[in-house]
Amino acid sequence: MTVHNIGRISVVLLVVTLIFSCGQDPKMSGAALIPLPDRVSEAEGAFEINKSTKIHVQQGADDMHGVAGFLSEFIHKATGFNVQVVEDLPEAGNYISLVQSGDGEAYTLDINRDRIQVEAGSAAGAFWAVQTLRQLLPVAIEKQGTYEGVSWKVPAGKIEDDPEYAYRGSMLDVARHFFDVNDVKRYIDLMSMYKFNHLHLHLADDQGWRIEIKSWPKLTEIGGSTEVGGGAGGFYTQDEYKEIVQYARERFITIVPEIDMPGHTNAALASYPELNCNDEAPELYTGIEVGFSTLCTDKEVTYQFIDDVVRELVEMTPGPYIHIGGDESHVTALEDYIPFIEQVQDIVNSYDKQAIGWDEIAHAALRPSTTAQYWAKADNAKMAVEQGSKVLISPASKAYLDMQYDSTSKLGLHWAAYIELDSAYIWEPTELVEGIGKDDILGVEAPLWTETIETMDDIEYMVFPRLVGIAEVAWTSPDNRDWESYKARLRKHTARLEALNVDYYRSPLLKDKEEEK
Repeated sequence: MTVHNIGRISVVLLVVTLIFSCGQDPKMSGAALIPLPDRVSEAEGAFEINKSTKIHVQQGADDMHGVAGFLSEFIHKATGFNVQVVEDLPEAGNYISLVQSGDGEAYTLDINRDRIQVEAGSAAGAFWAVQTLRQLLPVAIEKQGTYEGVSWKVPAGKIEDDPEYAYRGSMLDVARHFFDVNDVKRYIDLMSMYKFNHLHLHLADDQGWRIEIKSWPKLTEIGGSTEVGGGAGGFYTQDEYKEIVQYARERFITIVPEIDMPGHTNAALASYPELNCNDEAPELYTGIEVGFSTLCTDKEVTYQFIDDVVRELVEMTPGPYIHIGGDESHVTALEDYIPFIEQVQDIVNSYDKQAIGWDEIAHAALRPSTTAQYWAKADNAKMAVEQGSKVLISPASKAYLDMQYDSTSKLGLHWAAYIELDSAYIWEPTELVEGIGKDDILGVEAPLWTETIETMDDIEYMVFPRLVGIAEVAWTSPDNRDWESYKARLRKHTARLEALNVDYYRSPLLKDKEEEK
């Protein structure tokens, strides 16, 4: 090394040392906030979390107490500080206050040197404010263990925010490959960081039945015994499912359970031969082809089966939705498919739940509360809207997280598209289908099908960071979305994913100019 280079390095180190020794306060403009809030205004100074910090919640605000408890535990895990939750407003500074004002998920985050004030229309809104606060803190906050010498400063300023869509979701297919409770909880934790509020669990398909139904025990005993490739499969007991529901609920995420029918039902048909028109049980299936199975739609026992399954799901699922599938039922004649879908909607409605189904259900008469999930055919989405139904936007060519990034991807499929990070971000839900506007859209959902996905690392690699971009599509006003701005924020934000040990896809699109040389 030359003396010249040694001198240059010494100067750089000196400058860095001086910057840190001056203890410069962080700026909101330096934070990589995703999804981008509606309005961000910067101020001088910073609030510092320390061992004296308290969290204030109004007396009787039970749901807010849950948010405060989450924040207190989150801070403690990283810093070691025992942050107390109090109901009396501290007389001195250095406190975080959570206040309910108005309704809905909108929130305001107001930060100065002495306090952080969160005003939200609901506890859910306060929880999303906490996720924004999290991204304003140093990346080290994402790691467990006490960090000596870290300054836990939050830049001063004001953030005003409100989601673009009420339903912001992701779907996890646990039927093709089974994922245990801990994997689902990790997925919930990662989703909640980006203000997703619905997790759609694809619980049954040709390859496996994953939820215990006590009135039909062979569904899991037989139908849950395998998966794609012939592995051991698995299922959730009802207690495990309730545990997932509660864990999600504490993070303001609603579980949407799906039992796909009348097609994608080989696991159920192999478990109970009476559900077949020929009364014979097919072999268990471990491949990935689709469209070959169907429930027998003119048998009374079929509807008793569906009623029992829906009833037991409803007893465990406090959310408003039951997903009935309805896609790719290629061997079900349309004259049988239509009355089947209509009767299944009525069964769901009889338990005061609302049905969601893939866009093919629009061929049937849709009940007023039913939502069609647009994934493939624009004409189906139009038919649903013409019947007065809402649509949930999940275009396979943009939002399917199992699609390969490019032709070199080792996981995933590409029948719909190759979806790089820019493709997953640069789209607008109201511009996909002519005639379908904002008022027709329930929200946005990004599904992950698991034909090729076997481990949590596989999930993380295919989901991140594409899901982060779709979070911004679902939350942020289209007027505020910009690919170059998002790319710059995401490039910085990946340090947070690394701190969380997320095995994300290192896209070449995120390389800066120096790395490209």
